[in-house]
Amino acid sequence: MTFWLSAGILFTFTAIIFALIRWGNVKLVGVTPVHTFTFIAILFTSGLDVGLIMFPLTEFAGYADLANSPEYGFTNPLAIEFGFWAFLIWGFYFLTCFYFCVIEPKVKFFEIGLVKLINNVVIIGTCAFTAYLLLSNLPWYLPQVGDGETIVGTFYLIVFAVIAAAVYSSTSLRYVRLLSLATTWLFIGLIALMWVGAFTGENGSVGDFVSTFSLLGSYFGNIHQFVLPLNDYHEFYLFWWFAWSIMIGQFTSRFVGGLRTYQVLAAMLIFPSIPIALWFTVLYYYSSQGLDTSGFYNLAMVVVGITFVINSLDSLIRLYTDNLGMTVARLGKMKYFILNLVALSLLTLLFKLDFLQIQWIGALVIGIFFCCLGYILVKRYREVASINASPEENLVDFRKIEMVN
Repeated sequence: MTFWLSAGILFTFTAIIFALIRWGNVKLVGVTPVHTFTFIAILFTSGLDVGLIMFPLTEFAGYADLANSPEYGFTNPLAIEFGFWAFLIWGFYFLTCFYFCVIEPKVKFFEIGLVKLINNVVIIGTCAFTAYLLLSNLPWYLPQVGDGETIVGTFYLIVFAVIAAAVYSSTSLRYVRLLSLATTWLFIGLIALMWVGAFTGENGSVGDFVSTFSLLGSYFGNIHQFVLPLNDYHEFYLFWWFAWSIMIGQFTSRFVGGLRTYQVLAAMLIFPSIPIALWFTVLYYYSSQGLDTSGFYNLAMVVVGITFVINSLDSLIRLYTDNLGMTVARLGKMKYFILNLVALSLLTLLFKLDFLQIQWIGALVIGIFFCCLGYILVKRYREVASINASPEENLVDFRKIEMVN
């Protein structure tokens, strides 16, 4: 699996470089273009899930334990966490966003029956994994509900309600957009709340924040270390990013509103990384200084984590139901709601039983990448070689919107 993963990573970054050289100045316009801030909000909240909120506090100690994990010794735990979640890794999403905006309309690889089926299996499986992550982390963050370790019935009800809310939200694109913006502001509010708690009063100072934040510089000084997997746990993260990459690219490509290719790459690498850097800095200070997060802070993180899950799931549900023709217009709202709710709830339980693994889904996505390249080289080379702009129909609609504005 390590070799397969490494091959997929090297292919991805090679393809990114090629896209920048060949189409770097092309203006990207999706089928539903939005303003840049809205696009970034949709990208950020759709491209991340509850793990961003709930994982770091449980992981910092492991990254600091060099006796058991000497491979982390080249940098500090904050830089490790950042490297697993931010900056370079968002290139995966850029590549697929670019592909679906510019290349796929000519190639139509994902309209092939078998490819469409596999792609939607990937999307549905990853949706269920996202819900499972929330379920598995609730005992740590809400120990007052149980014993702090066991998943109790209340946690199943919470996750069931979250899936239901996400399915309902997916019934209208208006809900998806509003929830993306609301989740972004909620996350910013959570960062501000916990920043005040850590760096004002007796707990610390602004200078402590600056010195902690500066630890992130080690990531950029060792960025090459994060390209290939450091160990099995890093492999888990990288497979997880691959599992998300096609569907997030397919979804976000709809909303690109006239940025050029190199600008989209810069936006994807930089803008999501800023709040992630601030958030991880705050959490690392809590962890390293032994500050208590139980009670109100943990509850606040759970609330924001739940909004992330709802926001991620509604985007992906919207995507796979559109792909499979299981739309509200076709099925009716009630049938649509029940079908998706039951399917995602059952799949979440399969992850809980270790019947499914996210690594398998990520490996399947890498296979799709290579098959797509082969299809282009054999069947669609001339069409791709002739591309010099986004699809004309998108550009026409975009010009109409610009004229109105």
